[in-house]
Amino acid sequence: MDPYKFAILLVGLALLGAAWVPHLVKRNPLTLPILYVALGALVYTLPLPLPPADPVRYPALTERLAELAVLAALVGVGLRIDTRFGWRRWSLTWRLLGITMPLTILAGLWLGQAWLGYSLATAMLLGAVLAPTDPVLAGDVQVHGPGEGGEDPVRFALTSEAGLNDGLAFPFVWLAVALALASGESPMDWGRWLALDVLWRVLGGVGIGLLLGYALMHLIFRSRGQMSLSRTGEGLTALAITLIVYGIAELCHAYGFLAVFVAALVIRQLERDHDYHGVLDSFAQQLEKLLMSVMLLLLGGSLASGVLAALTWEGAVFAAVFVLGVRPLAGWIGLWGAPVSRGDRWAIAVFGVRGIGSLYYLAFAMNHAYFRDARELWAVVVMVVVLSILLHGLTASGVMAWLDRRRRGEAPK
Repeated sequence: MDPYKFAILLVGLALLGAAWVPHLVKRNPLTLPILYVALGALVYTLPLPLPPADPVRYPALTERLAELAVLAALVGVGLRIDTRFGWRRWSLTWRLLGITMPLTILAGLWLGQAWLGYSLATAMLLGAVLAPTDPVLAGDVQVHGPGEGGEDPVRFALTSEAGLNDGLAFPFVWLAVALALASGESPMDWGRWLALDVLWRVLGGVGIGLLLGYALMHLIFRSRGQMSLSRTGEGLTALAITLIVYGIAELCHAYGFLAVFVAALVIRQLERDHDYHGVLDSFAQQLEKLLMSVMLLLLGGSLASGVLAALTWEGAVFAAVFVLGVRPLAGWIGLWGAPVSRGDRWAIAVFGVRGIGSLYYLAFAMNHAYFRDARELWAVVVMVVVLSILLHGLTASGVMAWLDRRRRGEAPK
């Protein structure tokens, strides 16, 4: 069989399942990510002509596929948030970004050196790639579609965090790359890292997102007569927004992920009540499901292909501690004193799923510098992602349903 044509068949079946399976598992603890990782592992154990699923050997392909999946998720996340932007309204988001994420990065850095014995550069990379909450795999704990309401503190905090946390994680990925490239003849340039990778890339990403979001909002909604894109009913505009904003931001050496989310958020915030937002969000979700399905099948295939072969017992312990301890504890500390109930606080702290974004950052770093423990690092990160998918996937829908029932019961009080 021709591997390419067989891969087309497999992707087609995956897309059919992505449209069908969620309706079958609504009242089942199994989720689409769990099923697709399991399916990918099963398919790759069979003697079939499949494309290779080894991120260590093919980091460039892994980076590009994960990049597209994250981009599709980010534009959808930005278009779905109904809560008006404001420093006080978004206080939970700032806590997660300003307290929880730095604590998570520091914990990953410390455990990477003290427990796993990694170099400073590798440990920094480990902490940075595992810090962000993933926008792709967190569907059960994210806000609903545009204008549908129901933006409780848990869904809003985790959705907005997933949209913005790239602006804080990416500088530390670049820091790990810079540390790996540093040598006696070319020492670490802290000034360049701070000026370029922190200040310019973050501020540039936000600024480009604001400007292009405002310009595209006018083009989409406020052009005269038949020129208005919102009259076309074409969801393809969501893809155009993603590619235009990301392309310009990256060409300006700013953080494209951050720019895409900000642009989508601006479009949603400045033209709130138009039905066209639903069209854009629907297309973005379909694109996200396509890319997510491919990534999850390949993730399962990498498990069957031996990506965990380099995992030591220390790495397995690290993965369990990170998923069960580091993120929940950092989230709890970050939300200390926040105006949320104890149950909401625990849910926000616990359900920061690690996922496709972590795989992207790791592949990105591997394509920019040499890390001595690359294969073991891949094994640890994949283990964290798989544990996160399993634990959060099996518990999130039940916990969120319980919290929703409790809110309805407390509403009259």
